[in-house]
Amino acid sequence: MLDKISLVLVIVGAINWALVGIFQFDLVAYLFGGQGAMISRIVYTLVGAAGLWCISLLFSERVAVKE
Repeated sequence: MLDKISLVLVIVGAINWALVGIFQFDLVAYLFGGQGAMISRIVYTLVGAAGLWCISLLFSERVAVKE
């Protein structure tokens, strides 16, 4: 379950970075009141933590199982 949540957060971060790169538009900041807003900072932190967690998925020997 944690793997899926982390993957979703990483995808959110990737989409946000694509928007920043292409359109100079930060969706997270727009939705939550700017980059300095506490909730935006929490979202950025969760995305970063999820990215770190997903590094471990690169090196795991797990077999994908359909739930």
